[in-house]
Amino acid sequence: MNSPLTYKDAGVDMQAGDDLVDAIKPLAKRTMRPGVLAGIGGFGAMFEVPKGYREPVLVSGTDGVGTKLRLAFEWNIHNTVGIDLVAMSANDILVQGAEPLYFLDYFACGKLDVKTAASVVGGIAYGCEQAGCALIGGETAEMPGMYPDGEYDLAGFAVGIVEKSEILDASKVKAGDVILGLASNGIHSNGFSLVRKILERAQPDLNQLCDGMPLREAIMAPTRMYVKPVLELIKKVPVHALAHITGGGLVENIPRVLPENLVAELDRGSWPETELFKWLQENGQVPFDEMNRVFNCGIGMVIVLPAEQAKPAMDLLVAAGEKVYQVGVVRPRVEGEAHTIVTPAH
Repeated sequence: MNSPLTYKDAGVDMQAGDDLVDAIKPLAKRTMRPGVLAGIGGFGAMFEVPKGYREPVLVSGTDGVGTKLRLAFEWNIHNTVGIDLVAMSANDILVQGAEPLYFLDYFACGKLDVKTAASVVGGIAYGCEQAGCALIGGETAEMPGMYPDGEYDLAGFAVGIVEKSEILDASKVKAGDVILGLASNGIHSNGFSLVRKILERAQPDLNQLCDGMPLREAIMAPTRMYVKPVLELIKKVPVHALAHITGGGLVENIPRVLPENLVAELDRGSWPETELFKWLQENGQVPFDEMNRVFNCGIGMVIVLPAEQAKPAMDLLVAAGEKVYQVGVVRPRVEGEAHTIVTPAH
């Protein structure tokens, strides 16, 4: 007769799952904030809508990390992709003026490695701390046969809140407005299919220095979290619009917050070119327009505001630790013209 089968015989180690939950709980506890009613361990996470809002609007965003994960597997770097996961959603909902309240994640793998998973979730918790939101729950799925050993997938979503009258959209943007750009940490989490193709072609020494760190670390640098400094800025300066520079780069994200009759004109010489983006362009022979369509090119968040507010805003952002540049202007759009024009540096 065949011996009795257990779930572990089928490839699912329930003890490993319990061990991971135990490892996650203290990480999640660090992210708690007022409003959390039930977090890790329950069937559903509960959060009380904060008081003090007249017409509260909930804003949500969801995302993954994309093919950056393939490099995380190959290079055994798992502590940064969790930050990417949180930042991609938290920065997105920030664009509408929302303060992130809480975050939930989904971690799926073929065979659960507690050490690797704890490293990933540790990054998620750190990202939540940076965003000021609570890691309120999530799901870990061990699915034998779905993923090769050592690989996993990540997804997550954030929920934030904004007063209805303070929602940011394209309605306030006017010709003559100035465009500020906040420096990125590097590639962030978009364009990695092209990055991997360039790496395959170039076969570089991954220990060579790039922007003051080994190339592999520069490539894997996590998405910068803009939430806290930008929320403070919105309280003090009349910001007209924000744009998170993700998939689609500069040329496709800025138009999402512009009226149809206006164009954003950017001067590529107004912010410094990093060694990393120069390396990618040279080693991939990537055309200028393609760089601006795929990558953030050193600018991770764009702020549109009245020209007279540019200096006060820059002073506040620099004081908050951001690198900020005046990268362009908003002007009337000629029919048939692109919504974003990036002028090459001279």
